[in-house]
Amino acid sequence: MQQEAIRRIVVTGVGVVTPLGNEVETFWNRLCDGESGVQTLTTMDTALYKVHFGGEVADFDVSNVVDHREAKRLDRFTQFAVFAGDRAVKDSGLDFDQTDREKCGVILGSGIGGLGEIESQIERMIAKGPDRVSPFTVPKMMVNAAGGNLSIAHGLKGPNYAVATACASATNAMGDALRSVRLGETDVVITGGTEAAITKMGLAAFQNMKALSTRNDDPARASRPFDADRDGFVLAEGAGILVFEELEHAKARGARIYAEVLGYGTTSDAGHITAPDPEGNGAAKAMELAIQDAGILPSQIDYVNAHGTSTPLGDKAETTAIKRVFGDHAQRLRISSTKSALGHSLGASGGIEAVIVSKAIVDKKIPPTINLDTPDPACDLDYTPNVAAELEIEYAMSNSFGFGGHNACVVFSRFSED
Repeated sequence: MQQEAIRRIVVTGVGVVTPLGNEVETFWNRLCDGESGVQTLTTMDTALYKVHFGGEVADFDVSNVVDHREAKRLDRFTQFAVFAGDRAVKDSGLDFDQTDREKCGVILGSGIGGLGEIESQIERMIAKGPDRVSPFTVPKMMVNAAGGNLSIAHGLKGPNYAVATACASATNAMGDALRSVRLGETDVVITGGTEAAITKMGLAAFQNMKALSTRNDDPARASRPFDADRDGFVLAEGAGILVFEELEHAKARGARIYAEVLGYGTTSDAGHITAPDPEGNGAAKAMELAIQDAGILPSQIDYVNAHGTSTPLGDKAETTAIKRVFGDHAQRLRISSTKSALGHSLGASGGIEAVIVSKAIVDKKIPPTINLDTPDPACDLDYTPNVAAELEIEYAMSNSFGFGGHNACVVFSRFSED
């Protein structure tokens, strides 16, 4: 019996909505130049809050993707996904009229979903009564609204579901997308993540659990992963959407290929609902599984886009996990946390960071960890401090770790015909 060939998966399109811009090239160039997208918040009044800043998306206009009336029926997190998804599809060059739509799916991650809609309708109910709650509340707030609307926009009839694993959501979604294409269930999956949790409740909840940086006097320098003076993460928003496509399907239509998606690993800490395992055991196992799934050795990884949120416990635990997985090679790895420039967009972060890894492979450049001025002795690896680095990347990994003990890692590589 002839063994069936392993289906290879490649990235053929990318799209973003971020605090550093909503077009991929603009975003990428600003990121590599070491700019920060963190600023004093403008979309809400923070006078009563301890934290006044975040990674806010500015100058966002979804009207060139959906009309004004339709946009009002979408929560902000869905608007981000529809916009970034539209950009990713256009970037891929896919024509779904020439594709089997039943073999095209959407698998997106979001940690929270339509929090803004929930808040506004609760306020409306309290002020005006239950009969005045909008009939669009449920289809706007549900976590699967982003994927559902993206599927509708492009007429995609394959698997369509949402993944909600806190800050690991997008990476878990991409892992599911990889498996779906690999198993032959789909030929194309639009995947990644989206989040819009900079709301009154979102900011209050995170600040009151003391998870956030309080550097109100210097927002742009507040996110400082692996730095000795880090004091919490910066709440951010955005979306990162990618087109995962089976290689032969992509080649048949002459698609441009950013990178190959090689492996995926996911685990649970089974420890604390918010704190990471201080020894990084679950994170290390997820990295090991992703590398094994990719069919390579740890020593072959050139670059790790770290979860690196700028929390005292998280950055130390991730460093410990990297050392465990890579041994002596950890000292030769290039690592960076791009949350230093963007803040932490929760369930969207893995999608944005997968776009970054894809661009890093193509452009042979590693974006920096900005604000890394005073290295923490417990974080003693090469985090690409403050200045981007030129590097030919063969294999790269993206890490995402979320509240609930969720760990997810994806391995990408430079595309080769071999």
